[in-house]
Amino acid sequence: MGDLMSLDTGPGSPEEVLYWIEAGRMAPETAISLFTTFTQSEQSPPRRERLDAEKETADQVLRDLNRLVGLDPIKQVVEDIRAFVQVQALRQQSGLKSNQQSLHMIFSGSPGTGKTTVARIMGRLFQALQVLPKGHLVEVERADLVGEYIGHTAQKTREVVKRALGGVLFVDEAYALARGGEKDFGKEAIDTLVAASENYRDQLLVILAGYPDEMAWFLSANPGLLSRFPIRLDFPDYTPADLVQIARKLVRERDYLLSPDAESNLHRLLSANADYWHKNAGNARMVRNMLEHAIRRQAARLTARNLPLSRHDLMTLAWSDFSGEFRS
Repeated sequence: MGDLMSLDTGPGSPEEVLYWIEAGRMAPETAISLFTTFTQSEQSPPRRERLDAEKETADQVLRDLNRLVGLDPIKQVVEDIRAFVQVQALRQQSGLKSNQQSLHMIFSGSPGTGKTTVARIMGRLFQALQVLPKGHLVEVERADLVGEYIGHTAQKTREVVKRALGGVLFVDEAYALARGGEKDFGKEAIDTLVAASENYRDQLLVILAGYPDEMAWFLSANPGLLSRFPIRLDFPDYTPADLVQIARKLVRERDYLLSPDAESNLHRLLSANADYWHKNAGNARMVRNMLEHAIRRQAARLTARNLPLSRHDLMTLAWSDFSGEFRS
């Protein structure tokens, strides 16, 4: 027993600790700390079991989706996809043929309508449903895919695909890949992406995204994409009421609040300039910029008062804080 123990770096069980104490090879203080370690390890579940318990469920992911403002048609399609994946898994378990459909997608919508946010949620959902092992998002655009000489584009695109394996490859402003015509290297990127969507369909979700009009042109110029990317999600512009609701949510997350005057005037401003916000300013993105501007202006206003500030003072954004370019 002593010869065997001399080969070890330390005792591996409570019984071996006792042996080391009896043999004079360990101090009692050290033995006490080791006994504590063994007790904790016996009470703690194995690391793999803890990680499995921490994994998101599909219901948890969809709760996050449903917390998003608006997007009701998008939420319904995502729910349908979830149901389809689950039923196919059940059919397979019952010895029935599973319907293997392509789940690659086209996202069309103005800036700031939630396309990237929903793409991240799709990755998380597919991981929860065990369709994808990782569920991470790799977001790229033309410059990340198109090279400068023959053969360079395919190499760059394959490297991007490799990074995205196990998750979602989100190609923003995908129509830019087709703007140069037949001789442009963008066509090579499209061909490589299409091949990857076929070859790695069990390891990769590809989402092509962009403005509605440009994506319509892109798909008409590449009709073969429609069969390979059969799920098309059209992201509607937010209404002024939606944007005010987003504003409320954003300020609440930051421990601020809108004064009644600020909220009513913000709704008026968004309604009067709806076309501008949608086409040029990025919908929810512009609302976030407006609020960040107001938070900075509020800080300047409060410090200029040189008076004790209440909790309500520190939290409230007044309409006067939405100064300058954001007011009309």
